[in-house]
Order: sequence, then C-alpha cells, then structure tokens
Amino acid sequence: MKIGSDEHKDLFCRLFVESYQDYVPDRLPWPALDDAALARLRAVPFWQEVLHTEKRAGRIVNAFAPTLEDKVLREAVALQGFEEARHADLLQVMIARYGIDVTEEPQAPLNDDIETAFIDFGFGECLDSFLGFGAFKLARQSQFLPEAMFEIFETLMYEETRHIVFFVNWMAWREARHGRTVGWLRAPNTLRYYGRALRRLMGTVHRGSKVNDGKDFSATQAGIFLEGFTFRRFVEDCHAENLRRMGSFDPGLLQPRFLPTLADGALRALRLWRFDRTRGAAADRA
Repeated sequence: MKIGSDEHKDLFCRLFVESYQDYVPDRLPWPALDDAALARLRAVPFWQEVLHTEKRAGRIVNAFAPTLEDKVLREAVALQGFEEARHADLLQVMIARYGIDVTEEPQAPLNDDIETAFIDFGFGECLDSFLGFGAFKLARQSQFLPEAMFEIFETLMYEETRHIVFFVNWMAWREARHGRTVGWLRAPNTLRYYGRALRRLMGTVHRGSKVNDGKDFSATQAGIFLEGFTFRRFVEDCHAENLRRMGSFDPGLLQPRFLPTLADGALRALRLWRFDRTRGAAADRA
C-alpha cells in the first residue's frame, strides 16, 4: 500500500471509526475506595494539569475537524474530538466522585494555525502515551489503586493508543501529499515537533510538582508507586507495553517508531554499560 494514497487514507480512517467504543463516563462501574486508596488518588499532583490538557485537546481537535475538505478524514477527526472531550468528562466525573481538589484554569485561545496546533498536539500525545504506558504498568503492578480503577483507566489507554496510531498515519499521509515520501525528508519535522512536545511535558511536570509543593505525594504515596523503580526498568516497561498495545492494530497501519527506536537504543547502551562494568569488576577481582 502506497503511503499517501487514498487507499492508505481510507484504511486508517475506517479502522479508527470501526474500533470506537461507546460508553458514558458517569455510568462506568466506579468502585468505592477505602481511606488509603482514596488518599493516594487525591494526593496525585497532576489531575489539574491532566484535566486542563484533555479539555484543550478536545478544543483543538474539534476546531481542526471542520477545516478538512476530505469527508472521510473530517468524520474520523471529528470522532477523535468527541473522544478527547469525553476524556475530560470522565476526569471531571472522577474528580467530583472522589472529592479531588482541582482548580480549573481558564483555557488560552487556540492558535490561529489550527493545523499546526493539531500536529503539536499529536506529537505530544505520542510522547505522553509512550511514557504513560510504562507508568500505567508500574502503577498497576504496585496496586497503587484497586484493579477496578485500572479497568476504567484502561479504556482511556486504549483510546489514546488508537489516537496516536491514527495520528502517525495521518501525518505520514500528509507528508507524502507534500512530497516528503522518505524517512530522511520527514525526520527534521519529527525531531522539531518531538522537541516541542518534550518542552511542554516538562512544563506540565513542573506545574504539577507545585501542587502542595509535591510534598503530600512524595512523602506518603510515591514509595508505593516507585518500589523497585529503576530507569532501566521504566524504559523496558514503556518499550514492552508499547509493543504489546500496538500488536492489537492492523499490521497494514503505520505505528510510532521514533520513541520505540530511541528506547531500544537506550536499552542496548544500558546493557553494554552493565556488561562492561561486570567485566571490569571481574578483572579487578582476578
């Protein structure tokens, strides 16, 4: 299948629409939480930033959809906009149900160049999701919250995965339509957008850490979440979870490659470094 062709466009749009899941946030099986789980949930310092980001995501995608002339693309992007807005609704239901302290901030005006805003958002979602895969696995394994909560969050994780698969195929289709059909022509744009996404993510982390100075979470909760945590394990979990989640999608679709390739290189370097250290220690003992 030729990237940038109508066949390519019809495939990634059709599979995105067909994989839609219907649910209403306030009708999900929200569990009752005991005092310890409730304290952990409330102490997470990023709910305010996450809610703000999801609301902005819905506004960006819903503003971008009407600008598309192609009906098939327009309907698919409109569906994504609905799902992004529903993510914000789900978070608001959770915040209200469990009494999480969140102060909603006003949304800044959208960029006049809505296509660039959509692309920025898409690369940011690719970065957030890849890192989120690893964090989600660590939190679930540590039983940071009851399994019933993770089942609800799993719905969000699946939809985020669908979104990034749709985005990388749309982006490749768009680049091909602009004559950038080979990887080295697309690489500068990819690096530039990922750099911007990383700066935004660091800003989000910085703002989230200011909630109660991050003390409530770091002092009483992070030990449960981060037990046995190492950088290598986190990268391995991000890489493995990305591979597992992407395995459920049609092999005819493109998948994000930049971050998995970067993670694979980092893991190879870590294994080599560990091997050299082990060999050096053995030589010293000899």
